[in-house]
Amino acid sequence: MYQSFYGLKEMPFNITPDPNFLYLSPTHQEALQHLKYGVAEKKGFIVLTGEVGCGKTTLCRHFINEIDDEKYETALILNPRITETQLLKTILSELGEESKGRSRHGLVQQVNEALLERIQRGKDILLIIDEAQNLTFEVLEQLRLLSNLETDKQKLLQIILMGQPEFKKILAEERLRQLRQRILVHTELRTLNRYQVEQYIHHRIAMAGGQGIPFFTSWAVRLIKWKSKGIPRIINNICDKSLLAAYIRSSEVVTWKDVRAALKEIDTLDFE
Repeated sequence: MYQSFYGLKEMPFNITPDPNFLYLSPTHQEALQHLKYGVAEKKGFIVLTGEVGCGKTTLCRHFINEIDDEKYETALILNPRITETQLLKTILSELGEESKGRSRHGLVQQVNEALLERIQRGKDILLIIDEAQNLTFEVLEQLRLLSNLETDKQKLLQIILMGQPEFKKILAEERLRQLRQRILVHTELRTLNRYQVEQYIHHRIAMAGGQGIPFFTSWAVRLIKWKSKGIPRIINNICDKSLLAAYIRSSEVVTWKDVRAALKEIDTLDFE
């Protein structure tokens, strides 16, 4: 409703992980550099953790868009609630291969052959798994075994695991010590401070085509920061409804009262 009123080309606060709207705060820049370093130096396992809604998936998609398609081939797994066999089949599917092996051993052999074929063509292969905190011990162990696939000169597969903070506790378990020893790069996304929240809001409005309009007042930003705890996904939700409240008033300025009105439409239990 408010998009045309404010002259915006797109809705600025959609919650979908659109890399075009990524705001590279200092913590996001640091995480991005860790990903680039880990992949460039072939570190094997890379772990990215962060609170729900902090932008892990968006950052990862931005990273994928930036890497050289001629050099890298990626396999992306968004649903980690899978078995070891399903993991192997999904990797093959993501690489454009049809699963032929009937046993797990046969599938591992096929994955190995597919990776070798790409290495010989000068490709590096990245396996990226989102919501890694939902992986079972058995699947994590299968990933560790896959990381052992190598030639005389290099590993065949680099693995990026993205998960919520509790994933760190899972990795700390004694039974995963062999996997933990293979993680050479670990980076964590932190929430945004008040200044970064303000920059984040202005950035998304600008990316949507806004030229200083609509404008969020300082007190509006303070309330958004307080209620969202600096989590981008929650910021988007509050800002979207705040813009609607300002639009109803036919105002180009989003005030503290607009944010308060927006919060009345949102389940306050989410912010307690």
